[in-house]
Amino acid sequence: MPPPDLNGLRCIVLGSTSGIGRATALSLASSGADVIIHGRRSSEAAESVAAECLRLGSARSAVLMADLADRDAGDRLVDRAWDLWGDDGLDAWLHLAGADTLTGPGASLDFDAKLDLLWTVDVASTLRLCRRVGSLMKARGRGVILTMGWDQAETGMEGDSGELFAATKGAIMCLSRSLSLSLAPEVRVNCLAPGWIKTSWGEQASDDWQARAVSEAPLHRWGTPDDVAQVARFLVSPDAEFLTGQTFRVNGGAIR
Repeated sequence: MPPPDLNGLRCIVLGSTSGIGRATALSLASSGADVIIHGRRSSEAAESVAAECLRLGSARSAVLMADLADRDAGDRLVDRAWDLWGDDGLDAWLHLAGADTLTGPGASLDFDAKLDLLWTVDVASTLRLCRRVGSLMKARGRGVILTMGWDQAETGMEGDSGELFAATKGAIMCLSRSLSLSLAPEVRVNCLAPGWIKTSWGEQASDDWQARAVSEAPLHRWGTPDDVAQVARFLVSPDAEFLTGQTFRVNGGAIR
């Protein structure tokens, strides 16, 4: 099937300066969508992604920066994104941002600090901001929301990270199902649940983790950000108009 035609679709991708978010923003742009790039720290990285969106096919692209750990900043992000391109708001809100507790400074935090960070940035911001933008979409009469879960949230994984991500990403997956009922029939809400995707952590994972990621997927390879981005692009398109309240495992067929 050819990629969906998203010409004129107004989207924001939260967490789109790197990884899955960046790949998703570029995938939407390549199908003609107008894309708002969101980042937390590096406006330079965000501007670079926005420029690439314009090169790939977006008629418009813009950058909005906000720290999702800050409740007021999150509220302002919704208002600014909704009003940015006129009175008709946004067609798609892709809430793909999350706290990084596996690489960089977040990896050195203790368990309780990681839990607080993940709960604030991943769970609370997804709940509050998707409810907020969802109410605007429902009143307007249409819209799509996409959230970010994890394929092992329901089946479990050993260790601190497994416990943390099962609790937080599982909460988002359950929230998405409930939100889809609250916002139907005007607004569709679905959740992505990636498996082993080679983002920054995967690039530096040990040999044991490299082997585990490949062996657990029947397709015998790591997933890539582009693999997830293509599913996201389909889910925000009119081709997915009968899909809501679903969690889509993008994991190479892994069954745990």
